[in-house]
Order: sequence, then structure tokens, then C-alpha cells
Amino acid sequence: MKVLGIDASLRGTGLAVIDQQGARAASRHWEVVKMGAQAPHSECLRAIRERIDAVLAAHRPDAAAVEGGFFCKNAKVAMVLGEVRGVAIACCAAAGVPVYEYAPRRAKQNITGWGAAPKEQVARMVMSVLGLPAAPPPDATDALALALCHAQTGRGIFAGEPI
Repeated sequence: MKVLGIDASLRGTGLAVIDQQGARAASRHWEVVKMGAQAPHSECLRAIRERIDAVLAAHRPDAAAVEGGFFCKNAKVAMVLGEVRGVAIACCAAAGVPVYEYAPRRAKQNITGWGAAPKEQVARMVMSVLGLPAAPPPDATDALALALCHAQTGRGIFAGEPI
């Protein structure tokens, strides 16, 4: 099973594809879609759409895993995150790829055994599980952790139903 993990963010969206065969998982691709602080909002969304479309076309995943919503004190930040998630979900839907969402704590718990694990611990475990020689950037690491979470559990927040 190939899984696309998406860690949505306007300025640094992590994308990762893993291949899970039985108990073995391998990283096939990871990247961070970086956008400068001065880039217009619409340009960021366009660039994210283009990269997700390209990754979907190149790797043809069986499913996608995105980070579920979480409590955010700033309404504007929550809206922007929702827009990026919307772009990601729409890209996957257009490609016929079902999307599953996982709470951030769930993805951390799946990979480390502890839902409040620090980013460094998540990175070490992602490296270990996938046999990576070095840790990818944090946004790519989070995308890899989301993909692994889906591949290993196959159960999203909505009881296995794609969103």
C-alpha cells in the first residue's frame, strides 16, 4: 500500500509517500513546499496544489493521510490552515485518492508510543522505522509520521471512513 502523508501549512507543507508491504515500510518521497513570508496567500495555495498534484501523479498512492484539526486560539490561523487542508483534500479527491485524517496526538502515539512526544523523538522514530540516514525537515517528518500512522492502523478519526 502506498500512502501520501500531508502536513498542511501555508508556508511549509510537508509531503511524503511511503510504501508499506507487510511489516516493512519504505520512504519513496518526501519534500517541503516552502513559501517565503512575502509570497501572496493565493500564490502559496497555487504552489501547494501544483506540488500535491505532481506527487499524486508521480507516485499514485492508494490513500492519503492528513493532520486533523486541532484547537487554535487564533481564528485567522485556523482559517488559513483550513484553506490549505481544503486544497490538499480537493487534490486527492480529484485524483480519486481517499483521504483520512488523524489527530496530531494519534500520529505521534502511533510512531513513538506517546501522544505528547517531542518533534525530535518523532524524527528519530521515523528515521528508525524507515531506515533513513538522516532526519528530514520537521514538516516532512510529520508527513512521514502521518503516512506511517495510516499504513499501520488504517483507521482515521472517522472510524476508517475517508473524509
